[in-house]
Amino acid sequence: MAITAGTEAPELAGHPLLGSMSDLKKDSLATFLRARREHGDVVRITAGPPGVRATVYGVFSAEGAQQVLAGESANFRKDNAFYQEVRESFGNGLLTSQDEDYLRQRRLVQPLFTRRRVDGYAAAVAAEVTTLTGEWRDGGAESVDVLQEMARLALRAVARILFGTDVDAAVEIVERSFPELGAYVLRRGYSPLNVPRGWPTPGNRRAAAVHRALYEVCDRIIAERRTSGRAPDGGDDLLTLLVGAESAEDGSFDATELREQVLVFLLAGHETTATSLGFALHLLGLHPEAQKRAREEVDRVLAGRTPGAADLDALPYVTQVLKEAMRLFPAAPVIGRRAVAATEIGGVAIPAGADVVVAPWVTHRHPDYWEDAERFDPDRFTPEAEAARPRYAWFPFGGGPRACIGQHFSMLESVIALAMILQRYGFEAVDTEVPLTSAITLQAAGPARCRLIPREA
Repeated sequence: MAITAGTEAPELAGHPLLGSMSDLKKDSLATFLRARREHGDVVRITAGPPGVRATVYGVFSAEGAQQVLAGESANFRKDNAFYQEVRESFGNGLLTSQDEDYLRQRRLVQPLFTRRRVDGYAAAVAAEVTTLTGEWRDGGAESVDVLQEMARLALRAVARILFGTDVDAAVEIVERSFPELGAYVLRRGYSPLNVPRGWPTPGNRRAAAVHRALYEVCDRIIAERRTSGRAPDGGDDLLTLLVGAESAEDGSFDATELREQVLVFLLAGHETTATSLGFALHLLGLHPEAQKRAREEVDRVLAGRTPGAADLDALPYVTQVLKEAMRLFPAAPVIGRRAVAATEIGGVAIPAGADVVVAPWVTHRHPDYWEDAERFDPDRFTPEAEAARPRYAWFPFGGGPRACIGQHFSMLESVIALAMILQRYGFEAVDTEVPLTSAITLQAAGPARCRLIPREA
C-alpha cells in the first residue's frame, strides 16, 4: 500500500510513561479542546503505558469531520474497541452494525421513519409532556433538575412510541439498566486491558445481571407482540411496525434482531433528546431575554393550544434555541472510527488501522466557525447564518450514510416539548454551572436545577 505524503500529526504533550491517560480520564472533553488549541485540527493523542499504549487521532475541523463521516466514510469504520463493547452490551442494531447487516437493517427500518410517519408521533409526545407538567403542578414543585426531568420525559415518550401502552415495565428496567451498562461499556472501551466478560468478577457479574433483566423485559414484550400482531391498545406502535417490517429482498427481523433494534431506539432515542431539551431549559433559565423571546413566539403561534407536527416551521426561534443547545452540549460529544487504509486529513497523514475521533464538542467551539463560541446565542441558527457556515461546523446527529435515522423525530419531540413547557412555566436557573462527563453520551455529573415559575392559565 502506498504511503501518503502527508506530514506527521503533532502529538499532545503528556506524561513520559502514561501519555495523556490521566488527562483523558479526568476530563476527556477539555483534553480534546486543549489538543486543538495547542496543535491545530489534526492531533495525535497517546494514552497508556508502553506495550499497551493506545494512539488516537483527533480530527477537529468541519472539513475533517465531513471527510471521516461522509466523503471517505467507507474508509472509516466502527471497528474500534469502544463500539465492540457497545455491541456486546446493546446488540448489533443500527448504531453498531456494519456492511450488509447495516444496509439490510436500514432498508427495513427506513419506512418507519419517514417524515409522515414520524409526524404521527406528535400526539404521544404531547401526552407525555402534559403528564409531566401536571405532576409538577399537582406536586407543588418549586424547582426541578431539568436534565433529570427531561430524561424521564424523553424515555417515557420513546417507550410509548415503541411499545404503546406497555410503557411502565420497560421504563423501570431501562432507568436501572442503562446507567450501569453505560458505565461498564465506558470502563472497558477505554481500558488498554480487559478480563473476559465471562470471568466472575464483581463488575462482570453486576453487568451480566443487568443485561439479563434488560433482555428479558424486551424479549417478553416482543414475544407477546409477535403472537398478537397488535399493540395492546389496537394501535400501530413502532414495535408492531418493526415486527411487520419485511421485504422480498431483506426478509424480516428475527426475535434477536428485533430486540437489538429496540435497545438501540431506547438508548439513542431518549438520551439525545433528553440532553437537548434539558440543556435548552437550563440555558433559557440563565438567559431571560432569550426565554422571553421564545415564550412570546410560542404564545403568538399557538395561542394556548397543543402544538402538532404542522407547527414546527412556525416556531423558528424555539428551533434555534434547541440547535444552539445542541451546539454547546452535543449528546454525542465524540464519535470514533478506525481507518482501513492510510489517508490524509488536512495534509496530515493518517496511517492504516489508526483510531480516529471527530468531536462535535470541539468543532462546535472552533473559532473558525463560531465567534465567542461559549456564548449562548440562538441567532447563530437563522437560515442566513446556517448557510454561511461549512456543513459540518454543526453535526450533533453525526453525518454521511451513518447519520442518525431518528433526527427528525428528535427535533419534532424537542420542539413540541419545549413549546408546551414554555406555555406552562417560566424558568430561573439555580445551578449556574453543570459539571459534565462523557460516557456513551454526554452526562451531567451534578444537578441542573431550575426554579419553576407557573404561568397563569
